[in-house]
Amino acid sequence: MTCFSFFFGRKLDSSALHISEAEETLDLRNVKLYTYKELRIATEHFSPANKIGEGGYGSVYKGRLKGGQVVAVKVLSAESKQGAREFLTELNAIADVRHENLVRLYGCCVDENQRILVYSYLENNSLAQTLLGGGYSRIQFSWRTRSAICIGVARGLACLHEELRPHIVHRDIKASNILLDKDLTPKISDFGLAKLFPDNMTHISTRVAGTIGYLAPEYAIGGRLTRKADVYSFGVLLIEIVSGRWNTCTRLPVGEQFLLERTWVLYERKELAVLVDAALGGDFDAEEACRFLKIGLLCTQDSPKLRPSMSTVVKMLTCELPVNDDKITKPGLVSDFMDLKIRSGPKHDWKDTSCDLNSSGSKNVETLIRTSAASTSATITFTAASYDTIRSLSASLVALMLQFQIVLCDAYAPLTNLHNYSKPQVVPVDNVLAMFIVLGERGASLNHMNDLLMMDFGIGYLSIDYAKEINL
Repeated sequence: MTCFSFFFGRKLDSSALHISEAEETLDLRNVKLYTYKELRIATEHFSPANKIGEGGYGSVYKGRLKGGQVVAVKVLSAESKQGAREFLTELNAIADVRHENLVRLYGCCVDENQRILVYSYLENNSLAQTLLGGGYSRIQFSWRTRSAICIGVARGLACLHEELRPHIVHRDIKASNILLDKDLTPKISDFGLAKLFPDNMTHISTRVAGTIGYLAPEYAIGGRLTRKADVYSFGVLLIEIVSGRWNTCTRLPVGEQFLLERTWVLYERKELAVLVDAALGGDFDAEEACRFLKIGLLCTQDSPKLRPSMSTVVKMLTCELPVNDDKITKPGLVSDFMDLKIRSGPKHDWKDTSCDLNSSGSKNVETLIRTSAASTSATITFTAASYDTIRSLSASLVALMLQFQIVLCDAYAPLTNLHNYSKPQVVPVDNVLAMFIVLGERGASLNHMNDLLMMDFGIGYLSIDYAKEINL
């Protein structure tokens, strides 16, 4: 398990980048520079047909460079908080990282406010698409393949955490950020990118997977980020790979909707083998599978101090260290974290408590909230025709919702302008707001909650269903 450096040794070409003369003197040994024109041609003018993904950092396109090399081109979604010089210096450090289980950064383009990254292209997309996508996949994930993927991801994360100086906390370990090459070798993507964006911009992707389901409680509630938050996310991912299902699925019976909670229940019953993906047809090493699930529980314990380091996780996965059942304590569960009391009812019950954000002014929304607050269990259904409308909710309205503890329940928001699809997509949002109520009760700042809400509202932790609906 090693990280090593490989240098491009390419001098800075002033034609490749619109930056100042001083910035052209940078020693960019690791980063190859591309012009915007080169990447526009490579992606056929960033054609939607070449779009292969979208996340919190931006859209990703498949591209073919002039020499025939196929690459992944990521157009960053927000203007970097840094100038070109600082941006390139940071990228130079990221590109210096080499590991079999980390996606390789080839180069970038900086053109005025444009920030574009060029990565190696991975033929088999992400775990979110191929293993958990819900649609047809030509790839058959045998137990041996799953085991190798789990170990590979653990090794890559251990490299980021323990072999680099300074170390890198990924912040967003999840199935959509684990890419697979032609041999199904896993590669962690998007590491190190958080430093390139403003501090007040959430880095968390709202696409494909259930973001909230991967977040360690101490990070989601208080914004306290350490390497142990990554360990928690890895534990959730590990259980997903073994079980072949998303961490959250509201279409399942109530006791099975949250994967981590289900895993804990089965562990207490000594029935962990029940959780292994039925698609394996019984062709798996039951002892190894149960060991992996126990490691997942160790990684997701409520107290960060009790979670193992990633190097220890690697040793447990490869049998270099035993898994001690006595050290497994109850994980930080979604149900405990959110403390939800879900109120659902027939759709006709919603008519008197619905609000169209497109036509209702802030005062009308505020009046509705205050009126509904008189109910002991108020439920309001909000709908909006665009993501911009949802994001326009003011912090004061969010505060009112928190103050009166109004639970958003069983709502469907048609977000027509969100992902550039030709037809409207319907996204279930269920109890997203209830999470923020509990966050408020537990002392999270309004700014922290509002930041999460504005970015994740409408597709938060239930975006799993959305991903399956559009077959990602």
